[in-house]
Amino acid sequence: MSNPNPHPKTTHAGTRRSFLKKTGSAVAGGSFLAGSSFLITGTKASGAIEGANDRVRIAVAGLNGRGQAHIGGWLGAPNVELAYVADPWEKALAKGISGVQKRVKGKMTTQGIDDIRRALDDPTVDAISIATPNHWHSLMTIWGAQAGKHVYVEKPMSHDIAEGRVAVEAQKKYGVVIQHGTQRRSNAGVAGLHEALKSGKLPRLKIAYGYCCKPRSGIGHEPISTPPAELNWEHWKGPAVIDHYHANYVPYDWHWFWETGNGDLNNQGTHQLDVARWAIDDDQTHPTRTMAIGSRFQWDDQGQTPNTMFAMAEYPNGQMVFFNVRNVNYKGYKHQVFNEYYLEDGSVITGEGNYQILRPGASKAEPLKLEPGDVTPGGNWNAFIAAVRAGNPSMANGNVMDAHYGCVLGHIMNNSYRLGTEVPFSETASDFGGNQDAIEHFGRLHTVMSDGVGISGSDANYQLGPMLSFNAQTERFEGDRADEANALVKDANNPGYEIPSVDAV
Repeated sequence: MSNPNPHPKTTHAGTRRSFLKKTGSAVAGGSFLAGSSFLITGTKASGAIEGANDRVRIAVAGLNGRGQAHIGGWLGAPNVELAYVADPWEKALAKGISGVQKRVKGKMTTQGIDDIRRALDDPTVDAISIATPNHWHSLMTIWGAQAGKHVYVEKPMSHDIAEGRVAVEAQKKYGVVIQHGTQRRSNAGVAGLHEALKSGKLPRLKIAYGYCCKPRSGIGHEPISTPPAELNWEHWKGPAVIDHYHANYVPYDWHWFWETGNGDLNNQGTHQLDVARWAIDDDQTHPTRTMAIGSRFQWDDQGQTPNTMFAMAEYPNGQMVFFNVRNVNYKGYKHQVFNEYYLEDGSVITGEGNYQILRPGASKAEPLKLEPGDVTPGGNWNAFIAAVRAGNPSMANGNVMDAHYGCVLGHIMNNSYRLGTEVPFSETASDFGGNQDAIEHFGRLHTVMSDGVGISGSDANYQLGPMLSFNAQTERFEGDRADEANALVKDANNPGYEIPSVDAV
């Protein structure tokens, strides 16, 4: 059932906390997201969790890397039972089951399965937690919604633009809680800054800038080979059309191939992209122009995604998101995995949760004291469980619409890069449509790659993507290069693992 009086938009941290106390485990209905015409509401799965002292039974899919964090998060949440762990790789599944057994010490029984659909068929399972490779995220989210299960999905929620829209429509139809694995959405300090920017307490935001600058290394070349016997390769591929197996796909380096991953822009960078988009005015959905430039410098390996990138996106209201990926290691490497905010009066805000502001003409930054923002309390794991217990999708810190808008921002940046052509390695490689801020910030990245990494124009080129026009309503590209860009809106899928159409979800 759905509450006929959905709770209004809240403006400070205490409001939502009070709301949680008042609703308890009662069902709360949908609320419109600002700037969106999509209703997050309760239908098929809107009943609150009842019985067994409100215990939530959850299944985790994907047991490497983030999957272990998911297991730890759910085992640390009060009155949550880990019902299943799933992985098509026998080695990962055995290790996952063994680790869970050591942690729970006989206090619960967790089943190991190779296909999450077995958990979806169990009526006693309340939710699934998705920590698989990217190409699986949307399909499992959709399956979960169709089965009436709430979903915690690791970032990015989608591997392409079109499947993200289907996940949105699945949430609308089935009313489940969907929470994105962007933990900063649970940070009241970040929320407070964004509320201050949008309320007029601070000068208006001009550019939200995200950085994913962490050192990585090349992955070499692995020959085409037969998949190991303990890996269910067909199920690991799932929806991804991949011609041949090689050992760089499993367990981690799938991130750097377009069929399965999205590069660091929509890997680690999803967190900083989401924060940047979160800062944009609430009445904005998707950007209407974007472009990217970069390369995969030095490594001479099998990977496809860029290890160096500068991207820009412009929203209809003129606000912009810039993004910087820089993975090539060198002596004196400067780690930057954070966000900056450039304001229209010339001020610059840095920090995360605890902020500083450098005002025009000032010689040094000063602390920026702000009220905490509105988030569902308890951190990302407990916030999800609270939303599940209440049957209220709007309580998710990073709901399905937040996830979709943030992921699409990364996808269209990547699409520009993928359509790029080689140009000389030069700080004047692009005029960025005449945008002087983009020229300046790309110049900073170029200096690092030239003076720090030691790349020269005699042995390297940039891949310069076109300036793409994106229709925020149709979620399709328009204008120059539109046909090529629209071919990237939806990936091909394997039989039996197709993403359903919006009408068929």
